[in-house]
Amino acid sequence: MSVPAAPAGWPNVIPRIVVTDAERLVGFVRSVFGATGEYEKDRPSEMWFGGSVVLISEAGPRETATAFLYVYVQDVDETYSRAVKAGARSLEGPSVMPYGDRRAMVQDAWGNTWQIAHRDSAG
Repeated sequence: MSVPAAPAGWPNVIPRIVVTDAERLVGFVRSVFGATGEYEKDRPSEMWFGGSVVLISEAGPRETATAFLYVYVQDVDETYSRAVKAGARSLEGPSVMPYGDRRAMVQDAWGNTWQIAHRDSAG
């Protein structure tokens, strides 16, 4: 019997963000997106966004590496507002895209870009 490649319940592709002050980024994704998971000092923090996981690691053993992530949420406007209040820079305010998503875009203090979206149509 073969052993699964990924841990049970985990996707096969997992984004990893490497930053200085990873603990603060963990707090940001918890407060802005409602991500679950805890800061882990000596290992990657496993932050869950519904059924998706993003690993957040402290720079040092690795060079910093930012991400460009598309995150579906229940309320784009509220999440966008929380992100800006938490110090993210607005790149695009909430608006409806031609493909049916209501979407906004912010950049956090570490240089990560977050597209915040909700599917507004059946498209």
